[in-house]
Amino acid sequence: MKKQYGILSIPVIVAALGYFVDIYDLLLFSITRVGSLRSLGLSDAEILTQGESIIMWQMGGLLLGGIIWGVMGDKKGRLSVLFGSIILYSLANIANGFVQTPGQFKMIRFIAGLGLAGELGAGITLVSELIRKEKRGIATSFVAGIGLTGAVVAFIMKENFDWRTCYFIGGGLGLALLLLRISVFESGMFHEVKKMEVQRGNFFMLFTNGQRFKKYLFSILIGLPTWFVIGVLVTFSKEFGEKFGITEKIDSGKAIMYAYAAISIGDILIGFISQWLKSRKKALYLFYFITAVFMVLYFTVQWNGSAEKMYWICAGLGFGTGFWAIFVTMGAEQFGTNLRATAATTIPNMVRGMLTIFILPLFQWLREMPGVGYVNGGIYAAVIIMTITIFAAIMSKETYNKDLNFVEE
Repeated sequence: MKKQYGILSIPVIVAALGYFVDIYDLLLFSITRVGSLRSLGLSDAEILTQGESIIMWQMGGLLLGGIIWGVMGDKKGRLSVLFGSIILYSLANIANGFVQTPGQFKMIRFIAGLGLAGELGAGITLVSELIRKEKRGIATSFVAGIGLTGAVVAFIMKENFDWRTCYFIGGGLGLALLLLRISVFESGMFHEVKKMEVQRGNFFMLFTNGQRFKKYLFSILIGLPTWFVIGVLVTFSKEFGEKFGITEKIDSGKAIMYAYAAISIGDILIGFISQWLKSRKKALYLFYFITAVFMVLYFTVQWNGSAEKMYWICAGLGFGTGFWAIFVTMGAEQFGTNLRATAATTIPNMVRGMLTIFILPLFQWLREMPGVGYVNGGIYAAVIIMTITIFAAIMSKETYNKDLNFVEE
C-alpha cells in the first residue's frame, strides 16, 4: 500500500518553501525595476521600455523552460526537476547581482526564467500524487499560499538592501533549500508508470489528440488574468497612476507586495472554498468575479486618486487572482501520470509566457491605436482577456476529487 501524506507533511512544506524562493526571484525584477535600471543610468522613458523588454525576456525563458523541465519531470522524475531547476535559477540570480547593462540584464533574466520554470509544476505534481485526493486541493493551495509570500519578502529586502544584494539573497536562499530537498521522496505513481510500456514526457502528445489538445489549451487560458493583473496592471501601476492624474509617487514594488500578500490569502482560501463547494470550477468563477470587480475599480475610481488607494486596489486584484493554486492543480488533475509533469509544468509557464507573446503585445498594440491611449488600451485588454478566460473555464471539465492513477495512451 502506497504511503499517503498529510496536508502539513514534509513534501508539502518543502514544495511550499521552494515556491516561496521561486516567487521571490520571479518578482524581484518587477519590484526593483525602477531603482535597478536607474542605477544603470537609464532615463524614465528607457526604464519603461527596457523594463518591459527585460520582463518579456524573463517570461520567454519561463516559456521554454516549462517545456524542458516538464518533459524531464515525466522522463526522469519529479525530484530531478526540483533539484535541477533550483540550482539553475539560484546561480542565475547570484550572477544577476553583477550585471552592468540592460543587455546583460535580459540575458541573465532569460536564464533565471529557464530555471524558475520548473519549480511550481514539479512541486504541484509531486504533492498532487502524494496527498490523498480528498485533501489535494487544500494541500496545493497551502503550497501556493505560502509560496506567494515570497513577493512580500522580496519587497522587504528591496526596502532594506541594495538591489544587487537582493539578488544575492535570492540565490543564497535557493541553494540553502537544496539541503531540505534531500528529505523528500519521489512519487509512487511515477515509480509505477516507469515500469509500464507507455510514452513518458512526450510534449507533442498534448497536440496529437484533439480532446487532449483542447484540455491543454483551456487549462492555459483559464489562467490568463493572473499575469495580466501582475504583469500589466500592478507592475506598471506607477505609469497608470500618472495617467490617472495621481500626483503622489506610486512605488510599483509596494503595489506588487500588496497584490501578492492578498494573492497568498486568496490562494489558501480557494482550496477550502473548492473543498466546501466540491468543485474547482465554481471556486474559479467566484474569484473571476472578484477580479472583474477590482478591474472596474482600478479604471474608474483612481482618476485624481491616491497612491494608498492604488495599493489597496492592487491588493483586491491580487486577492481575485488568488486562484493560481487551483488553476495549476486543475492542470495536473486532467492528465495521466506519464504526461502529468509535462502538463502541470508547461501550463503555468505558458501563462507566464503569454505575457511575452500575447498579453503585453496586446496591450501595447491597443494603446497605440488612434484615439485609444494608455488607459483605454488597458481597459480593452482587460475585457478581451476576461472574455477569453471565462469561455475557457466554461469549456473545461470539473476535476474535483478525480483519481490521478491513470495514464495517457
